[in-house]
Amino acid sequence: MAAQSNDEENLIVHRGLYNFVVLNRYPYTSGHLMVVPFVHADRLNAVENAVAAELMELVRASEGHLQRIYRPGGLNIGMNLGESAGAGIAGHIHMHVLPRWSGDSNFMTTIGETRVLPEELGITWKRLNEAFATVRD
Repeated sequence: MAAQSNDEENLIVHRGLYNFVVLNRYPYTSGHLMVVPFVHADRLNAVENAVAAELMELVRASEGHLQRIYRPGGLNIGMNLGESAGAGIAGHIHMHVLPRWSGDSNFMTTIGETRVLPEELGITWKRLNEAFATVRD
């Protein structure tokens, strides 16, 4: 995905020097982002300092963009390291940045194993890609 050039199709909203920001294809809420290093590593302490520093810079930028665009009541920011911790891709770290609102979870996710989103991923991609474009300029 990161090596391909069709960012909109792959939901990549921003590319840094060492990391990229991508929408979660199966989000819990609209705006659910992940910051992912280009290098494969299974632990945060396995990446170079420059990679980790840019990862945190992009998490901070993501926080600001999500606050401005979606005005959530809060955010979940975190990383699952290893299969036992719930890592979907155990050998490739990534930081989740997830906007949250009071009452945003419901029975559909819990019982029906179905996600309900108020916004299409294409619209979310456009909004966040434009927000990150200000970082590139």
